[in-house]
Amino acid sequence: MRKIDRVAMGVLALGFVFTAGCGARHTDKEVFYLIATNVNLPYWQTAASGFKQAAAQFKVTAKVAGPDTYDAKAELDELQKAVAAKPSGILISVADASVLQPGIDAAVAAGIPVITMDSDDPGSKRLYFIGTNNLEAGRLGGKRVIEKLGGKGNVEFFTLGGQPNTDERLKGFKDAFASRPDIKVVDVFDIKGDARNAFDKAQQDLALAGPKKIDAFICLEASSGKTVADAIKRAGGGRELVAFDVDQDTLDAIKGGTIDATIAQKPYTMGWVGLKALDEIFHDPPKTLDKDYSADSFAPYPVFVDTGTSLVDKSNVDLYIAGAQGAK
Repeated sequence: MRKIDRVAMGVLALGFVFTAGCGARHTDKEVFYLIATNVNLPYWQTAASGFKQAAAQFKVTAKVAGPDTYDAKAELDELQKAVAAKPSGILISVADASVLQPGIDAAVAAGIPVITMDSDDPGSKRLYFIGTNNLEAGRLGGKRVIEKLGGKGNVEFFTLGGQPNTDERLKGFKDAFASRPDIKVVDVFDIKGDARNAFDKAQQDLALAGPKKIDAFICLEASSGKTVADAIKRAGGGRELVAFDVDQDTLDAIKGGTIDATIAQKPYTMGWVGLKALDEIFHDPPKTLDKDYSADSFAPYPVFVDTGTSLVDKSNVDLYIAGAQGAK
């Protein structure tokens, strides 16, 4: 065989080995978990869709777990089950840092990379956070409320007590209101994971009149927007409502006029980017997972990946409705 032929055969063989090696990078035996706070919510179904789509692209296995109601202890149980399965990585939203942090730290101690999404726990051993800048999202919503109320009025919040992301959103709203002393926060109501509680509370407080009248309701999580909108509609309208997230019911209520605006997040993107990030960490792991990379200027990881927010109202709601329909 001539030398040039031998060289050509060698290059072909090397190419075959390289291609085979690349093809073997991903297998369905690589299992990644998304642990959600409430798998029944459209928000989390959208996040799961992005997570699964990325897994299909990389030809790895995606599993989604979590309680079907807001229940931090049940979410911890699902996390512990995932850790016991020894997956390649875990993406998790933190319903309550005081409950979930020991489970996150245990996962990292077991050699499983953990990234938080949607709701963070910076005190845990997680590598970093992917999601919304919730403080800025609250400030964005606060500016809208100030605009709609003309800088004066009573407001009431509906939230999930103890959840880091809603706590940050609340702070953002209050930051925006700090320069407007005539905007009064009358109540911050914990719906305890049940949107029906928001409906009952809103219906009760819609009856208040005079100086106690609630001029604007603000929902800091996805599930209560529709129920508070229903309460306002039954009462004949006349109140402002700012919500969070872009499930179809919320978008329909904006078109119908019972919700003024909502703060849009990108849960699909969080899921997609989260799976990709975990895959990269699995194939190119750090020397140690048990390290605070936020304090390392030469770290291979960010502290926070901001997936973005925007305000949706009647001026642009049709774009979001069309986008949701196109994704089906």
